[in-house]
Amino acid sequence: MRRILAIAFLPLALAGCGVSPETREPVSRAPTSGVGSVNWEKPAARQCVRELSASGAQFAPLSDRYYGAGCQALDSVQLDRVGGDLGPLVVTNLGPLACPMANTFAAWARYGVDRAARQILGSPLARIETMGSYSCRNVAGTSRRSAHSRAEAVDIGAFVLEDGRRISVKSGWNSGEKEREFLRTVHRSACKRFGTVLGPDYNAAHADHLHLEHGNGSFCR
Repeated sequence: MRRILAIAFLPLALAGCGVSPETREPVSRAPTSGVGSVNWEKPAARQCVRELSASGAQFAPLSDRYYGAGCQALDSVQLDRVGGDLGPLVVTNLGPLACPMANTFAAWARYGVDRAARQILGSPLARIETMGSYSCRNVAGTSRRSAHSRAEAVDIGAFVLEDGRRISVKSGWNSGEKEREFLRTVHRSACKRFGTVLGPDYNAAHADHLHLEHGNGSFCR
């Protein structure tokens, strides 16, 4: 755990999938598993943390939190940076992120994004700008809770390169030959790793971001 960077807990970020989040105070479910308890005694959680640390990520494990109404953040981490081939890659605006999702995200950032940036755009990746992770809300237009309500989803707004260029999903998806190629490449790469990936071609609500969701499915739009 020497490589883990303990950082202050950031305010819960609001993701951008078209539904306003609900404001709820955390509530404890039981004295042994409510707010403030940490379930890192579980073998799967310990293994996840070891893998995330070995990847070069900088993060801090978080206490389990139950927010009520089906919203929770369990076995989650506060992710600050992920490992890249040439050094750490900054990740902005994240709240709690379930550790398995964090591991998948870290691998995608390194192998699917950073390498694509160098190959297609000629510059290493420096920063991934997100629009948040945890948010207690439903899937737009349904009564079903979003993966954001379990800290198992991330919305990606833009990528910043070391040479200073900023490639946003909103402005680059359909403009600029290299930018289009890069964004579609990282989208395809995400589809190989995440259970659900939604982008601008899915609907208007995703015109400005890529929605990446943990799971075993293969819904890619």
